[in-house]
Amino acid sequence: MTLLCPAIVSERSEPGRPSRRIWTTLSDAALLSQCAVDTYRASGPGGQKRNKTSSAVRLRHLPSGLIVIAEESRSQHENRDKALKRLRRAFYLHWRDPLPEGGRSAGYWSQHPDWAAVLKPNGRLEVGRKDPKFWPAAGVILDLLDAVQARISEVATILEISTGNLIDFLETDPKLWQETNQLRQKYGHKPLRDSS
Repeated sequence: MTLLCPAIVSERSEPGRPSRRIWTTLSDAALLSQCAVDTYRASGPGGQKRNKTSSAVRLRHLPSGLIVIAEESRSQHENRDKALKRLRRAFYLHWRDPLPEGGRSAGYWSQHPDWAAVLKPNGRLEVGRKDPKFWPAAGVILDLLDAVQARISEVATILEISTGNLIDFLETDPKLWQETNQLRQKYGHKPLRDSS
């Protein structure tokens, strides 16, 4: 389960506001040092041990305001590791970076490391959700969507992929799909329909 601070969702970066790359490239120890860590007893099923130990973990990333939790495991260490992974994913989902100069031109993105790493020679975006390159690519797409007022076809044109390929990518992760539709709602567009 992930809980996110609503004050951060869909905010645009302002000059002087940190880039998410600063946080996503930190080691786990360095990222954890920026967080307030709370442990607590998780409620719900899991037997007596779950209710007797403070194994659930809540991370509050102080610089960004993002909050994530993990409480599935009986192990506090496992939950802390899961929470750190969720925090990294939350940076891509909810922390918008401004477009760099030239960021609306197609040629720029073919050289960008987060995008060039996932684009196949046939010009298609094909990367699985468990691939470590998935979330950086998702961050690029969400940044572009926010910059062009959530117009899917414009983002596809900038990234030099088909609109269908872009929508297929967005559908691979429910949270990515949800964030896309929240951006569309923010700019007055109808939500995208799930093709399944």
